[in-house]
Amino acid sequence: MTFDPFTIIMLAVLAVLIFFMFRNSRKRQADARELQSKVQPGAKVMTNFGVFGTILSIDEEENQVLLETSPGTVLTVHRQTIARVVEPVAEPATEVGPAVAADAGPEYGERVDDTPTDEAPDTKKSDD
Repeated sequence: MTFDPFTIIMLAVLAVLIFFMFRNSRKRQADARELQSKVQPGAKVMTNFGVFGTILSIDEEENQVLLETSPGTVLTVHRQTIARVVEPVAEPATEVGPAVAADAGPEYGERVDDTPTDEAPDTKKSDD
């Protein structure tokens, strides 16, 4: 039985697709395990429908989570609706701009002060 080049290429492409399917499946499972390990009481989370809150308690048997969205407001949601754990974001350091020379003209859009200066132009004509 001989295989033509087209058949060999098709089998190779099929093997590559199957490889990537298994790889993505394992990656998704690892991400789900990592998320479930982070979902604990006190964690700030976001649900699939965009509600942010803090986990008060988790009922393992019923797969329910008590989620406090604002002080005094507690929602009961299914555990699988927790999309991600919200991590606090560090504020970026403020950048210091370059020093501007005193002789530099105004920046684009900056207003120019129209007050007269001490050095008035000489308006007298000399008749020599």
